[in-house]
Amino acid sequence: MSDKPQLHLGAFMRPVSIHTGAWRYPGSYPDANFNFRHLQRFAQKLEQACFDAFFMADHLAVLNMPVDALKRSHTVTSFDPLTLLPALAVCTQRLGLIATASTTFEQPYHVARKFASLDHISEGRAGWNIVTTSNPDAALNFGLEDHMEHGERYLRAREFYDVVTGLWDSWADDAFVRDVDSGTYFDPERLHVLKHKGKYLSVRGPLNIARPVQGWPVIVQAGASESGRQLAAETAEVIFGAASTLAEAREFYGDIGARMQRVGRPREHLKILPACFVVVGDTVEDARRKRLHLDSLVHYDSGLASLSILLGHDASKFDPDAPLPDIPESNQSKTTRALAIAAAREENLTVRQLALRVGGYPGLSMVGTPQSIADEMEEWLLTDGSDGFNVMFPYLPEGLDDFTDRVVPELQRRGIFRRAYRGSTLREHLGLPRPANRFFADAGAG
Repeated sequence: MSDKPQLHLGAFMRPVSIHTGAWRYPGSYPDANFNFRHLQRFAQKLEQACFDAFFMADHLAVLNMPVDALKRSHTVTSFDPLTLLPALAVCTQRLGLIATASTTFEQPYHVARKFASLDHISEGRAGWNIVTTSNPDAALNFGLEDHMEHGERYLRAREFYDVVTGLWDSWADDAFVRDVDSGTYFDPERLHVLKHKGKYLSVRGPLNIARPVQGWPVIVQAGASESGRQLAAETAEVIFGAASTLAEAREFYGDIGARMQRVGRPREHLKILPACFVVVGDTVEDARRKRLHLDSLVHYDSGLASLSILLGHDASKFDPDAPLPDIPESNQSKTTRALAIAAAREENLTVRQLALRVGGYPGLSMVGTPQSIADEMEEWLLTDGSDGFNVMFPYLPEGLDDFTDRVVPELQRRGIFRRAYRGSTLREHLGLPRPANRFFADAGAG
């Protein structure tokens, strides 16, 4: 293996492309988000390219936007992650399998049991993406009229994490002796009953499945707020980052490292992988043409609804073919809002052009040749911008094939990405230690 720093690559695969126009792109599979055979093929292709993981986001409600905009989106339906990923586990051998589960609307016993099951079925390739669920409409699907306040959601998430990891440690690694002669299946001395009673949760335990292959499935977290950053510093092993510029990424990278130091965690126990939308072309101009064509396939109704949400103002009142007017402050995310407004000013975009971009994907994008994309990724890796990327493909299957067949070989040629897996578990792919069992000190952390 090269002595250079190694890039880690996840594939953001729910939806299979986050871009609203992806399903309309020439040659794309319009049903790719909900077709198991297509998803099986994508997972196997990612494994051939030695990706670290297949990453599934999840939503517990249909997106809250006007139906005339919503009807344009291919992201409305999707498989349940913890139903799909076990099926993909038997079609792959090395690819990590990361699923989202909400700490606001799920129960910790269910989460612990499902992810332990996935880890056993996949022989050590599971990861849990911890989310607190920001969509207020999700509350209405779980018998609640009001959504839990932001800070409260993160306090519950912290306790939820402690309960789930405690349940994973219910059994020592050597608890199941299965001694046929004596008739002893497990050693009661190697079983711990959690008996958790906290502010938000009450869970007796123990978990009715053996300790996961990895000890714990890999812990992933995506929050960028103050509460999210602190939760990540205390618990995460992978951060699904949201930085849109290298400067922003470096600030985040340094901040998380400082927080980890304060709570006594080694920095090498966490990988930061920002979301990155990648369009590959034969030339930079060719890639830009592909991106412009893709953006043009976003229906204006959909883009306008997304722009209104981002700005915190009704963009339907603006002249679509005029520059973006001055926008008063709002309660929306200030970072993404400021980036969109800056892009409109710097590139002299009309409201229509900005809406189509926002309706597609407004975040970090790398649009160019395999060489120029590899240049950007290498710069982020070598200058403390990230440890890799969660790659978002613009359309399927071509966008995925472009990246795996053209960009990955260029990264391998530079010695910053593996040519073969050197382990079998997701922790081994990411260079993460196997956690010790908190209740059985001799259970064998690796």
